[in-house]
Amino acid sequence: MNIHTNDLTNLDVAQLAASALFRPQAYFLCAGYGDAERRLVAFDQALLRAGIADVNLVRLSSIVGPHVKRIEPVKLAPGLLVPTAYAQKCSDVKGERIAAAVAIARPDDPERAGVIMEFSDACSGKEAEEIVRGMAEEAIHNRGLKVAHMESIFAEHVVEKTGCVFAGVVQI
Repeated sequence: MNIHTNDLTNLDVAQLAASALFRPQAYFLCAGYGDAERRLVAFDQALLRAGIADVNLVRLSSIVGPHVKRIEPVKLAPGLLVPTAYAQKCSDVKGERIAAAVAIARPDDPERAGVIMEFSDACSGKEAEEIVRGMAEEAIHNRGLKVAHMESIFAEHVVEKTGCVFAGVVQI
């Protein structure tokens, strides 16, 4: 669709958005870690362990729409552009414990969007998960809503060479 500026006055913007934008129907959580000589290889290993190494991640801001259903992780066709909200941390400090976590908080109003929060740092996975869950809860409360459901996942790793951790929410 090729649109010129003067055509927008005659265009139904809602119709354009409905036809031109992708609306995810489902999501899944995934996490992994890697360790290698180089950061990008460690990141690739983390994606392999998370089950999403052969797709192109398109980084999202942190919203999951109403009525989007959680599914178990699925094998995605190689080369797809995959909308993903994620946290990742790489480190080359040998012996350092690193973690990445994501959390989804769904509000008590099923017509409202849920939030995804991401966090990574030099800490344990449980610490990262606790922090990210608190962030998700706060984001829902900032919208004047209450949390109806919360879920999270984390990856943790002690660096051997160059380590990387990844946690993500894949929307399809």
